[in-house]
Amino acid sequence: MRLIYLVNTLFRLYYYILLARIVLSWVRVDWYHPVVQWIYRVTEPVLAPFRRVLPPLGGLDFSPIIALLVLQIVERLVIDLLRSIIFW
Repeated sequence: MRLIYLVNTLFRLYYYILLARIVLSWVRVDWYHPVVQWIYRVTEPVLAPFRRVLPPLGGLDFSPIIALLVLQIVERLVIDLLRSIIFW
């Protein structure tokens, strides 16, 4: 059960980091700030594949929304897999 809780917590933390990236794209920030650079460095590997598939529509980038949805599906699959292994 602790492993499932840990996985759930890690996914939730990544959701918050991804949401921070979305908010940072809406406001004016110092791109050289270490926290901003860290957020972009952590989220870019997940967002880049979605950006290659989805072109920006009207200047809007929908890749974070799609990434959040896919991450929720992956989280559910991983937790279900862990439950089936643990309680087998």
